[in-house]
Parts: sequence; structure tokens; C-alpha cells
Amino acid sequence: MNRFLLALVSALLIVGTSAFAPNQPPTTIRHSNIDTQRNAIWDTVNSLYNNWGKKATASHILFRPSQFPEDEAKAKLLEIKAEVGGDPEKFAAAAAEWSGCPSSKDGGNLGEFNPGMMVKAFDEVCFNEDVGVVHGPISTQFGEHLILITKRTGEE
Repeated sequence: MNRFLLALVSALLIVGTSAFAPNQPPTTIRHSNIDTQRNAIWDTVNSLYNNWGKKATASHILFRPSQFPEDEAKAKLLEIKAEVGGDPEKFAAAAAEWSGCPSSKDGGNLGEFNPGMMVKAFDEVCFNEDVGVVHGPISTQFGEHLILITKRTGEE
């Protein structure tokens, strides 16, 4: 119960602090925005609770919608996945060449992060799938991803 309350308070603090940012223009809140925010908060709390104490380190290759249409992006990512296998050096080289994310400068390395810090689909892969394996393509609102989980700590 204490873990759940701590996760809930943490999520509310993370999401709630943006309300106090200075110089924000007033926004109109629609019912659909409230539902989306409620789901995002719940996803964050759920991930924090289920993965309490864990941290993950991962790299990714992102194809933004502006780079390729979704079908082409998935096909190209599957091609890259086959070429790379599970080799971190090949993955980093492919990320540097292909990824549309600023992390491509560092071979797609996203560093270490806690549960709830990434979008739901990304978070689920990083905290539930095998380490050292390339996963994907994974779809998020940012585009299509290949994810290489390089390390995870805090496992029971």
C-alpha cells in the first residue's frame, strides 16, 4: 500500500508541476483532454507501481512520421533489425545513420530512466521485455521505434 501511495504522489508531482510553470498562456481544457490526462496519469502510476525500484538503459532508432509513411517505416525498421541482430555497435551505427531523434548523435542512447518517464508503449517494452534484444517496430505518437534494452536494474 505504501508503494502505491508513493507512486501516486510521485506521479501527481511530476504531472502537477507543469501547472506552476511561469508565463504559460491560458488554455482551454476539453473533456477529451481531461480523459487523456487521466489515462496518462494512471499509466504513469501503474508503471511506477509495477516496476518500483527498477531502472532501464536503452537505445532506440526513431522514424518520425515526416521521414517515412508508417508502412515504409515499419518495413525499413524490420530490415535494420535483421541487419543489426543484437549487436549494440551495429545498432548504434544504424541509429546514427537513420534515426530522426536527437539521440542519434549518441548512437540512439537514451541513458538510464525510471518507470513512467517514457510513453506507455516504450515503457512497457523497456521494463517487461528481454535485455540485449532489439524490439520492435513499436508505434508511439512520435513515430516508429526499434528499441535495444542494454541494461535493467532492480529486478527481483
